[in-house]
Amino acid sequence: MLNDKTILITGGTGSFGKCFTKYVLTHYEPKKLIIYSRDEFKQFIMQNEFRELNQKNQLRFFIGDVRDKERLKRALEGVDYVIHAAALKQVPACEYNPGEAIKTNIHGAQNVIDASLDCGSVKKVVALSTDKAVNPVNLYGGTKLVSDKLFIAANAYAGAKDICFSIVRYGNVAGSRGSVIPFFNNIIRQGGRQLPITDYRMTRFWISLTQGVELVIKALEESKGGETLSPRSRLLRSRIWRRRCCRAVRCRRWASARARSCMRSWSR
Repeated sequence: MLNDKTILITGGTGSFGKCFTKYVLTHYEPKKLIIYSRDEFKQFIMQNEFRELNQKNQLRFFIGDVRDKERLKRALEGVDYVIHAAALKQVPACEYNPGEAIKTNIHGAQNVIDASLDCGSVKKVVALSTDKAVNPVNLYGGTKLVSDKLFIAANAYAGAKDICFSIVRYGNVAGSRGSVIPFFNNIIRQGGRQLPITDYRMTRFWISLTQGVELVIKALEESKGGETLSPRSRLLRSRIWRRRCCRAVRCRRWASARARSCMRSWSR
C-alpha cells in the first residue's frame, strides 16, 4: 500500500508522527516520507533519532505551519497520501488561547483540505480526531468537531478528482507526549502516595501509539471517502467509594495501585 508512495504527515515530530515514521520505514518502502512541522529543533532531534532507519534517505523535513496555505501547497507537490496530525491538543492551553486553537485546528484543517484539492497529486487524506470531538464540552473538542466536519464535507468538493478524505478517531494515547500516564509515573517514581484524579466517576478510553498507527494505515487502505474510523479501546474507570472518608484515603491508594498496574500492562 505505501511502497513507492510519497507520504506527508503534518505535525510529524509529535508522538504519533515518530511512531508512524518508525512503523512505515520498518514495514514498507516508501518513496518519500515528509515530516511537516514548525519546530526546527524537534526536526533536528528526529533526524538524529532516525539516522539508522533512514539509510535510504527516504525522510524529508519541511519547516512549515498548517496556518500557511502557500507553504502547504509547496510541500504537497508530488505527495500521494496526507496524514493530518498537527493540532493544539492541550485542553487548558486551548481554553486560555481560543483564537490560536481556532487558527490551528480549524483554519489549519481547511488549509490542508484546500492545498490537497489544489495540488492534483494527493489521493487520500486521513485526519486524526479525538473522542473529545463527540458532544464537546471544551474548546479543544469543539475545534476538532469543526475540523472533522470540514474533512467529511471536503469529499463533496472533490468533483472528478481522484481524492478522498476520511477521519480516524480514538481516545487517549497511552505514553504519548502530554499523556497522563507519564505524568502519574513521574509522581510514583518520586515517592508520591496520591495521584491527582479530576473525578472518580470519569471513564477514559485508551489506545497504544502502535494501534493508532495501524488504524491510520487501515484507513489509507480501505477508505473510500467520508468514513470515521474508531477502534475498540481499553476502558479504564476510576472507582467510586461510597463514604467520604474512604474516598479521601482508599480511592487515592487504589488509584496509585491501579495506575501502576495499568502502566505495567502498557509497557509490555
